[in-house]
Amino acid sequence: MFAAYAARIDRDKPLSGLELGERPEPDVPLGWTTIDVKAASLNHHDLWSLRGVGLGEESLPMILGCDAAGVDADGNEVVLYSVVGATGHGVGPRERPSILTEKYQGTFAERVAVPQWNVLPKPKELSFEEAACLPTAWLTAYRMLFTNAEVRPGDSVLVQGAGGGVATAAIVLGAAAGLRVFATSRDEAKRGRAEELGAEAAFESGARLPHRMDAVIETVGAATWSHSVKSLKPGGRLVVSGATSGPNPPTTELNRIFFLELKVVGSTMGSKEELAGLLNFCAAKSVRPVIDSTLPLDRAREGFEKMAAGDLFGKIVLTV
Repeated sequence: MFAAYAARIDRDKPLSGLELGERPEPDVPLGWTTIDVKAASLNHHDLWSLRGVGLGEESLPMILGCDAAGVDADGNEVVLYSVVGATGHGVGPRERPSILTEKYQGTFAERVAVPQWNVLPKPKELSFEEAACLPTAWLTAYRMLFTNAEVRPGDSVLVQGAGGGVATAAIVLGAAAGLRVFATSRDEAKRGRAEELGAEAAFESGARLPHRMDAVIETVGAATWSHSVKSLKPGGRLVVSGATSGPNPPTTELNRIFFLELKVVGSTMGSKEELAGLLNFCAAKSVRPVIDSTLPLDRAREGFEKMAAGDLFGKIVLTV
């Protein structure tokens, strides 16, 4: 079957390890099932895999891709939850949970095998392309906002780095849930798009805001950390799920954190139950993922290049 896979690890030139070509059909252990992939979306996790983060040489070649929507053996339209081993279903009870592409082959292929437990029904209101955007970036944003930020309708939330998959999802989901959403970006066009998607206002990165926030959604890291901490009300929550600009900010703002009793909360993806909630929320409220571009699987390299350059707003989707 045709697939996009990591053939080599190169920390400096990750795309040099990306190959497109034939791979064996997936193994299907007891309790697993095969899904015919219709659409899969890119995540920064795929670029990091090509750099060897979470993926060792001993696991190569590895088909990339965490997210997918497709059709199961009975003809049902489904969405995949990409964390394998979260509760032991389909794997040994002592196996550490892992996301697809870390231990098990991923979704950038004509077919993928996953534990039956990892399969959820796709709402009829969502296309395959839209549904394929949800299991990683959008699920991460959903958990950040509604589980870890503990915000309520009317609360103010700052989303750093508008344009990225998680940040874009947080803007759309937050606005749909009745939050006052504010966003930042270095790019004027991305600030405009953020406002079109529901942000009350969008500002240059690091700019002074109209008031302090109840919560900050942080995926950028070092470049925006100080601004995120300074943007919070006393007792506010800074929810962190990534560090695309680096994990080591020049200042940690510890004095401000403890004097104002701020809460810093780490957040990683979400549960299968939260994914089901996200799917239902999108279907019921006519919320649709923002798709930057859609490419056939045999043009996956173009999608990787676009993501590596940061030249995107929303998700890049590969269709099979």
